[in-house]
Amino acid sequence: MKAVQMTLDDNLVREVDRVVRQIRTTRSAFTRDALRDALRKHNAARLERQHRRGYELHPAGKAEFSVWEEEQAWGDK
Repeated sequence: MKAVQMTLDDNLVREVDRVVRQIRTTRSAFTRDALRDALRKHNAARLERQHRRGYELHPAGKAEFSVWEEEQAWGDK
């Protein structure tokens, strides 16, 4: 692991310290988890933007998904 120095607002540090005491972890572990979560969210948003852009450039045809309508099982039969 690598040590990294960060500058944080006093209120943020107090809130983090309160939470880490409650969940019995460390600032470092809490921060690692928070950064991993932020990276997952960032990557998911990036993929969603790419997906949306792909459909903007190449819209789905009217019949593109109708082929699957007969395959759907709604549980009413």
